[in-house]
Amino acid sequence: MSEFFDPYNADRPLMLKCSCGRDHSPADHHAEVAADAAAAQLRARSETAEFEAYSQEFIEATLVKSLFPHDEERRMFLRAVGKKTAMAAIASVLPVASLQALAQSKGPLEKTNLKIGFIPITCATPLIMADPLGFYQKQGLNVEVTKTAGWALIRDKMINKEYDATHFLSPMPLAISMGLGANATPMNVATIQNINGQAITLAVKHKNNRDPKNWKGFKFAVPFDFSMHNFLLRYYLAENGINPDTDVQIRVVPPPEMVANLRSGNIDGFLGPDPFNQRAVFDEVGFIHILTKDLWDGHPCCAFGTSTEFIQKNPNTFAALYRAVLTAAAMARKPENRELIAKVISPAQYLNQPEAVLAQVLTGKFADGLGKVQNVPDRADFDPMPWQSMAVWMLTQMKRWGYVKGDVNYKQIAEKVFLITDARKHMKELGHSFAATTPYPKHKIMGKEFDPAKPEEYIKSFAINKMGQGT
Repeated sequence: MSEFFDPYNADRPLMLKCSCGRDHSPADHHAEVAADAAAAQLRARSETAEFEAYSQEFIEATLVKSLFPHDEERRMFLRAVGKKTAMAAIASVLPVASLQALAQSKGPLEKTNLKIGFIPITCATPLIMADPLGFYQKQGLNVEVTKTAGWALIRDKMINKEYDATHFLSPMPLAISMGLGANATPMNVATIQNINGQAITLAVKHKNNRDPKNWKGFKFAVPFDFSMHNFLLRYYLAENGINPDTDVQIRVVPPPEMVANLRSGNIDGFLGPDPFNQRAVFDEVGFIHILTKDLWDGHPCCAFGTSTEFIQKNPNTFAALYRAVLTAAAMARKPENRELIAKVISPAQYLNQPEAVLAQVLTGKFADGLGKVQNVPDRADFDPMPWQSMAVWMLTQMKRWGYVKGDVNYKQIAEKVFLITDARKHMKELGHSFAATTPYPKHKIMGKEFDPAKPEEYIKSFAINKMGQGT
């Protein structure tokens, strides 16, 4: 008798369902069984002394990196004062500000039942996998991770306090805090969920039209106005002489609908999150034109965040959430875990994608739709540091393309929204001069250096913009 149907069993009704009694297909059943087995294997790995030590060191390294974004600066400090003095100095000021509870003994949780939103894309991997792996539960939290249809709904549910925390596009908390597209509500980025992990995907009919200078009249999709996808697509087009506001159309399309729009011919391409770039290849309707890591290696994409009010009212709960998501990020960074993670997040309640598609994205060994198999291990990665210089870059693009008018206090907004500890300031007060500067590393986008100390000069250096020149 089939494992799925039992027409001769008098004790159960004849329903065209899986034999487990649930209303899903045999394929879904197998996916869930595989996901459960993979989750069990990853949970076992997470409970080893080796991973416990690795995870703690990862969290501590993340905090120290916020103090010393430039490694040479960290080494100079250690050489000057010695390891013991350095550890004591750091311990005396870490954690502070909004991350104050992170390294302290765990205080009583103000709220234990939480609802967290996510969009079904690989960017949300740490936030999602923390659920089946039990990382939230280990922190004493009962978390419901809720699949959400689109980014506007994420924004609205956070503003209306229907979600306690969420998967954000990293520019979204900046926009919401500034009142762009919605009532101003202070939001914070606690960690970057993923770096890289996006691509420009074109319809197969454009395989012989790879020069973006020839793309006038194209229709593109991005997931949201306030997204790295929109800003990187605009940057790429403009660098190739295409005005994104007049030479092409850029539409907002929810990520799960991008492949269908490509298939139907509604769009010529999209700069979107994975797994939909790979899904377009899998479905033979598109090809990967370029990975966004080739535009800006290490660029942020999605973030984990919440409202400033939630952090203020629930500092211990926030710290517990932070620890859970960082632990998941630590596990996701290890290449040997990626194939198992693909199994864990592939079922319907999470990404609802073929495991083969997710494995290609997460391992970086993938078919590009042009007849080649590429091997790019850091196609997607998980570095949690919310550098404030990244926030400044996003703000420059909001101004460049007319989403924000007038003067912008880049530093003030970045420091309010992107949470990096104030420990450097406190260390300076203790006389540790090496910690005097703030965490604003420079970045290189398409070969051009971005200096966060000179945002206005940077914007004015572009011939194509929407500020009254070059338009």
